[in-house]
Amino acid sequence: MTGVVCRDMTWHDIPTLARVDGTVFDADAWPEATWWAELAERPRRDYVVVEEAGDVVAYGGVDVGGETADVMTLVVAPTGQGRGLGRLVLDELEGRARAGGADRLLLEVRADNGPALSLYASNGFEEVGVRRRYYQPGDVDAVIMRKTLGNNDVDR
Repeated sequence: MTGVVCRDMTWHDIPTLARVDGTVFDADAWPEATWWAELAERPRRDYVVVEEAGDVVAYGGVDVGGETADVMTLVVAPTGQGRGLGRLVLDELEGRARAGGADRLLLEVRADNGPALSLYASNGFEEVGVRRRYYQPGDVDAVIMRKTLGNNDVDR
């Protein structure tokens, strides 16, 4: 992708991330205070931003805390959707999980988010469970998905 840059998230990105999160997730959006806490208080978490022409078009984060890493968030701004940016972020997060020694990568996704479910399934994630009525308001289930990374060549 020409003109697309993937980089580490910085404090300067927080207002933009909160705004984009609000556009994409509405009631489930992370406010600025959550972003500040993520970057300040959680050293195991690693966040990336994808920029195009100086605009944030996608971002995501992963928590690497041992054998299992968790995707904390993965967002593609409306202006970037349908162009492979979600896969770019997911590949970056997976690489960071592998580099941190994780054998598995977990995530949860809204059961009504067809594009995200397709992205994860096409990237080797399998459904391993459901959290009923997890997303509120709306009583939307969360689908729990896992990918074996193979750092230890064992699927536990």
